[in-house]
Amino acid sequence: MSKVPMDVVTDIFHRLPVKTLLRFRSLSKPYCSLIDDPDFTNAHLDRSIKTRSNLNIILKGLHLYSVEFDALDNAVPIDYPLSSGAGTEAFGSCNGILAFRLTDKNLALYNPSTRQFRRLPVSEIDPPPGDSCKSGYIFYGFGQDVKTNDYKVVRMVQFNKSDDEDDEGIFYDYEVKVYSLKNDSWRKITKLPPYLRFMFQFFYHLLHRRGYGVLAGGVLHWVMPPRIELGPRNRIVGFDLGNEEFIEVPQPECADKNYLLDVAALEGRLCAVCNYDQEKIDVWTMKEYGVKQSWTKLISIQRTRTITTLTFLKPLAYSKQLDKVLVEINSQKFAWYDLQKKKMRSVKIGGSPGTFGAEVYIGSLIQIEDLKRLEIEKQNEQDELKNRNRKKRDDFLSKGFKLVL
Repeated sequence: MSKVPMDVVTDIFHRLPVKTLLRFRSLSKPYCSLIDDPDFTNAHLDRSIKTRSNLNIILKGLHLYSVEFDALDNAVPIDYPLSSGAGTEAFGSCNGILAFRLTDKNLALYNPSTRQFRRLPVSEIDPPPGDSCKSGYIFYGFGQDVKTNDYKVVRMVQFNKSDDEDDEGIFYDYEVKVYSLKNDSWRKITKLPPYLRFMFQFFYHLLHRRGYGVLAGGVLHWVMPPRIELGPRNRIVGFDLGNEEFIEVPQPECADKNYLLDVAALEGRLCAVCNYDQEKIDVWTMKEYGVKQSWTKLISIQRTRTITTLTFLKPLAYSKQLDKVLVEINSQKFAWYDLQKKKMRSVKIGGSPGTFGAEVYIGSLIQIEDLKRLEIEKQNEQDELKNRNRKKRDDFLSKGFKLVL
């Protein structure tokens, strides 16, 4: 291998799985430096995205499971630092990094491929001053700010006065905070649109799991259900991770206006999922972000004898040949949807939980640990060890020693 030119080695390494590259770090110092280099890490990730390689499906239930996309055979439990107790929620995935929530004060980022784990600093929830209210529903989102190559977590807290969960109470302005991985800190967003206070509806969000933002085009998306105050239509609300501002995203012109709207992402493109009274579901994809005319119908599924109800559908990923789309149905099963034949074929995955939420994540070498901080801590440990050894030596010399003849 020492005779192989480094550019050839680099090209070969770009094509290898993450697990193999992590083993190859121990071959030599030059290889380790190459694999750890940010330029190589980003190039390897870009190639994986373009070739649909290193893809995995995460199943989210009481515990977390991982399924290799190329095989789609068995679900394997994910061993992660917060896995000692059930109930850990994975609320986002971006470039191989998962965002975890254990409690509202215990958030973390985790790369399952490299097993790097990083807890986020605690940011207290601050109710509006002068009002007797409490925090209610909390929305989360996670994604990348492409402009600055920073990874951000968004937390939106809704406040109300009501003690009755069935009563939506009087809604107050949201508190919105954004965590920056680069700065390792939170900051409060003060410029909030007035409609934000009407976004939450109790059963609507709990049943359809819209508390987690959907990442597409560098924007996190949530659905605002129809409100009397704002009119009888759904809205797609976005938070631009670059500008850190809220936007309203145009939705497709569906033939039947009476539908339940959901959002999803397919290969980085925003999707609108229109559910017509659990009888039919249409999936639209936005080919050019922000352009209403670019909405294109991708999937249309009717209720059948094998699928007696259509309560939920989520597109996950294209096949390698781009002729099929893997979809999650009713949080219970998977199926391939053939884009040409307009037919579905069920996919059975062994070891999967009875009900789950599915998320796509890609294996990557992206670093989430603070390398400078780790280097400083390592240096401090080495200095402390040297000081201890020096003290032991000085104590020994100060006491003297006797030669025994």
